[in-house]
Order: sequence, then C-alpha cells, then structure tokens
Amino acid sequence: MCVTSYLNRLERMDQFIRLRATGTPDQFAGKIGLSRSMLFRYLDVLRDLGGPVKYSSQRQSYYYSEPVSLNIGYKKIG
Repeated sequence: MCVTSYLNRLERMDQFIRLRATGTPDQFAGKIGLSRSMLFRYLDVLRDLGGPVKYSSQRQSYYYSEPVSLNIGYKKIG
C-alpha cells in the first residue's frame, strides 16, 4: 500500500471518530474499506500516535476521550 493511501485512511478514520459517526466496528470497517482485523490495526496506530480512542457500546461509536488533533503533512514555518 502506498504511504499516502495509508495516511489518507488514518485521516478519514480521524474524521469519523471526531464526528462520533463510526458505528460498530463492522460498520466502521465497511465505511473505510477495511476488514475488521485491519480496522483494529489502524486503531492501534492512532493510539500509538497518542490518540485517546475509546469505544462506546451505548452509542455504538468510537470517540476521542479528550480533545486532540491529528496532523499529518507539512506546514510552513516562519
């Protein structure tokens, strides 16, 4: 897989999580075109990057337990 595709998928996951619109793990995997097991690997990457990703069985959605921002890419400095 191309690195940009991988990073784009992480960004899409972040958007769904931020909106609390992921659905169940199976639904979330379908929304982003992954198998359930690959979804869990990607979620682990988000957590490894410092994302406080949690799952609410009541809301049936993933969410961030505290305000965070995922930043991938370059920004001009100065």
